[in-house]
Amino acid sequence: MGSAIRRLQKRSKAKRLLSELMYDSEHILVIHYSCESFYDRPSGTSPRITSIAVKNFDTGQTKSFSVHQMAERRGVLHKIDQVYDVLEKEMLDEFYKYVHAHSGFKWLHWNMRDVNYGFEALEHRYKVLQGEPQEIPEQNRIDLNRLLIAIYGVGYIGHPRLTMLIEKNKISSKDFLTGADEAEAFINKEYVRLHFSTLRKVDDLANIAYRADQGSLKTNTTWKEYWNCIPQAIGEWFKEHWLASLLLGIIGIIGLIIGLIQLF
Repeated sequence: MGSAIRRLQKRSKAKRLLSELMYDSEHILVIHYSCESFYDRPSGTSPRITSIAVKNFDTGQTKSFSVHQMAERRGVLHKIDQVYDVLEKEMLDEFYKYVHAHSGFKWLHWNMRDVNYGFEALEHRYKVLQGEPQEIPEQNRIDLNRLLIAIYGVGYIGHPRLTMLIEKNKISSKDFLTGADEAEAFINKEYVRLHFSTLRKVDDLANIAYRADQGSLKTNTTWKEYWNCIPQAIGEWFKEHWLASLLLGIIGIIGLIIGLIQLF
């Protein structure tokens, strides 16, 4: 199958999936989380989780889970680093209770795809802390970034994509921290800043998904780049399907006969 046909099929599938998600928005949860840097870890330990935010797309209500909230409840805000593992475990306990209560929901995320940063990373960290995570089925995990690549093309925005997309669409970036900023904030024990950044990001992801579904999301993809694969796909289809080739042959023969008749 030709490359243009595959691109067109992927785009159609991604647009259809996004439309279905928006139609069933009461069962869509937007998730993002912040953690310790997962780079430069010579000890090999997994990065600790700081905060998790989950937004119901339909109601707009956001549920947050954070280390500093656990610390405030315990009255240990002044010594979070001394009891971090205990607080992190309690935070993940609550998060996975929430996951269990929302079985069957779709989880819209941004690049949460592996054990470095993703659902597997959350599960692994919880297991390290002797917890038993409730698995979120892979088919219920929807990567918004990959959807946008399928719809608009791999060059739809520059890197870092989320930051650049927010800037291009003039979406609020209040409290938003980049990955590097989050790593530094963790080192500086600025857990509240990390919490606010996570809350901001689920709002922004929901905003981006809505605009993409409405066709109002601004990207770097030009009109020509977006539509160019359609005539290419049509051409490839005619080349690859014997019936189409036969039809073209018949049309050509008819045209030749008509031309010959006109000569006489």
